[in-house]
Order: sequence, then structure tokens, then C-alpha cells
Amino acid sequence: MASLIVRAVFSALVPLTVQGSPVLLAVIACAGIGTSALFVVSLVAYRRRQTGQYRLISAAVWVLVLRSLIGAGTVLGAVPMPVHHFVEHSFDFLIAAMILYAAYAHAPGSLGEDVTSD
Repeated sequence: MASLIVRAVFSALVPLTVQGSPVLLAVIACAGIGTSALFVVSLVAYRRRQTGQYRLISAAVWVLVLRSLIGAGTVLGAVPMPVHHFVEHSFDFLIAAMILYAAYAHAPGSLGEDVTSD
């Protein structure tokens, strides 16, 4: 009985439905603003360094921005939930793969470096 009361009070304070949830939309908006700012910073870093590693990091941060757009589209009813899950989890994998590749491929003594000594 107590759990029903808690659930009723909580659902009155915070809408639990995905579509049209103003709280969820506000959180996604904050995430979108934050990741957009990080994307700009990553572009500045890439412009300064001009290396593949920084390009990959910028691309990974851009995918984070896209995740926020997909989330907002889901809350607003433009992206169906199955599409949302497929795209968001695919983006999770893509982000992890890009960051790990940037770290692995551009580490000292890794892929693409000439290991011959003088």
C-alpha cells in the first residue's frame, strides 16, 4: 500500500512517460548544451594540434551531441522508442570504439609508427 502511495506522489511530481516529459526534456537539453560546448572545445583542440587523434576525439564528442538530439526526438515523439534504443546503443559502441582506437593507434610505439632505430 505504501509503495502505491509513493508511486502516485512521485508520478504526480515527475511525469514518468517518455513523450512530453518536461523534466526529461530539460535534462536532455542540458546534456545537449554541455556536449555542444565540449564539441566546440574539441574542435579548437583539433585545430591547434591537427592530428588524427584529436579528429577522432572531436568525432566522438559530435556523436555525443547526436545522442542528445535523438533523445530529444524521442521525448518529443519524433523518434520511436525501438529506433531510439538501437541508435543510442549503437552510438555508445561507436563512441567507445573511436576513443579506444584514438588511444591505441596514437600511443607511442603503436600502429603506424616507424620502429626502426638509427
